[in-house]
Amino acid sequence: VASTMLPKWSRAVTQMYRAGTHRQAGIGREFYAFSSRSYAKVAAVEVPAVPVSSEKSYPSKSEVNLNKMFWSKPCSLALAPDSPLRIEEPKYEGIRRIVLKLLLFYSKQSKSLRGANVIYSRVISQVDKPAIYNVFSLEKTFKTTFSLLVLHMWLCLRRLKEEGKEVSELGQYVYEIYNHDLELRVSKAGVNLLLTRWMKDLEKIFYGNIVAYDNALLPEAKQDELQNVLWRNVFSDDGSSKPDEAALRTVQAIYSHEASGFYSKVCTVCHKALSRYIRREALCFSLTDKEAILSGNFSFTSLENPKT
Repeated sequence: VASTMLPKWSRAVTQMYRAGTHRQAGIGREFYAFSSRSYAKVAAVEVPAVPVSSEKSYPSKSEVNLNKMFWSKPCSLALAPDSPLRIEEPKYEGIRRIVLKLLLFYSKQSKSLRGANVIYSRVISQVDKPAIYNVFSLEKTFKTTFSLLVLHMWLCLRRLKEEGKEVSELGQYVYEIYNHDLELRVSKAGVNLLLTRWMKDLEKIFYGNIVAYDNALLPEAKQDELQNVLWRNVFSDDGSSKPDEAALRTVQAIYSHEASGFYSKVCTVCHKALSRYIRREALCFSLTDKEAILSGNFSFTSLENPKT
């Protein structure tokens, strides 16, 4: 049920976002009307970083063969000791260290907070880059970005859970940082009225998706269950569980100007590739050592220059 709320929610947001700042009073009345009508269907909202236009922006034709991607053997995601992406704990000496110790800078809670910030920075680094939208042929909308945020948050929280209750506090901090970031993103998208209500709805969607992803990786889960969940949460506009012929025809029409027939089945190809990517990342996380996970010194598989 939670997964079907997002399309409705994101469509309701759009009218506000595209109306502009010159119609704030009218937007408030309009938005209230949407909530009273169970979120009337309107076009999907663009992510704030993308210029607003009357047309949807679709990714350029992919140069990679998705059918050959994400089959390689999983490996640790830990950053190399000499990686410029590493973020080390600051090492102070003398009086400065004594003062910081008195201020609880080195307490377990402070270390967890710093680690949580680094972990979440890895999430948004993967989700906010154009590469992930280009590789999987995703339109950059609020719905899509939110879905990818949840998906990568789940991968991180799932790995933290493997370490047991001792890191439960760290997981909670990561979630709180994510929630604060999400609230800022929602506000930037134009939702200033009934913000608390929409955040509660997004929270329900978050937990609903987490459960769905967990269940999809259970040994007894159907082989295509993860694919179907990803289709519903990331690719589908109406919350459908599986891609249908109408969806394929829509995508084919969108890319009919392309000389190649690659996009005629882009929906099914991309959501299957995303499924392989997620399964591989989950295994890679399990192979990543505890120190790298807790400190945030890991990196999701790069999609900048994907290899076939």
